[in-house]
Amino acid sequence: MSTAVVTPVDRSLSPGEAFARAYAADREKAEVVFDFTITDAFQPTKDRPRVTVRNLFKKRPVDGEETRFWSESRPTVDEAATVHESGLRREAAFKFGMSSAKTAPVRAWVQIPPELVDDQEALAVFVDFRLLVRLATAENQALTIGEQGLLSHPGIAELPYHGDYVAGLMAACNEIEQTGATAHAMIINPHDYYFNLVGKGTLLDDLARNGTIISRTRMVDPGCALVGDFAMAARLLDGGRSSIRIAEPPPGTFAQPGLAVCAEIWAGVAVHLPTHFFHVRPAGIPHQRSGR
Repeated sequence: MSTAVVTPVDRSLSPGEAFARAYAADREKAEVVFDFTITDAFQPTKDRPRVTVRNLFKKRPVDGEETRFWSESRPTVDEAATVHESGLRREAAFKFGMSSAKTAPVRAWVQIPPELVDDQEALAVFVDFRLLVRLATAENQALTIGEQGLLSHPGIAELPYHGDYVAGLMAACNEIEQTGATAHAMIINPHDYYFNLVGKGTLLDDLARNGTIISRTRMVDPGCALVGDFAMAARLLDGGRSSIRIAEPPPGTFAQPGLAVCAEIWAGVAVHLPTHFFHVRPAGIPHQRSGR
């Protein structure tokens, strides 16, 4: 099957512009293959302060689907008791080992309005501003609650709190620093950002001065948070390849039939130090990790 492919050499050509050119050349089989991850081209922080989960990590380029890497894990109470000064430096008792993680496809879909099929410029804008937004959301989901996401990692401890959400966040920051690390970032639900952090005195300024980055996403339940030393404890596994193509969507993707476009990247997370992350949640409320 022949495919119209445009691979942009000039990075100033947006993903939407590249796809619009391919679509103009072949409306039935249009596909653009990129040699980079196109969610890097989605930068909402240029005109509004919103950080995606991807932007919390340092990146590790990978070629294959599975990656091996060093890791540390928590000891048992008995194991920690045998280590000199583990009460002072709890990380002294951490156990060294190797782990593995996979990159997997992350996909998002849109339907092209019929009025855009003959308007190359408008189609490019639509892909850049709607498909890439949906892809960034899908990536947030994959990296947070997906099968390979942080909240699906068995070594990341839950930290229940009673009553006060902010106290729960501060407890997590303290626990991270008690391991010799830094509370570099937190992922929280927009509800908690606007109702528990915004307008609460100097709290947001205090966190900013501390260097703590906040990523707001619906992929963390309201009342919960994922707090960690993202810069040191994990790496984003970046497949370094992407595509945008005309394709048939899986059942249930849209409410009605229409011309569909799929964007795809490859990504995963290597968690070197699960000991440096805490899943903050209200005490007494069972949590089911939806990425499983």
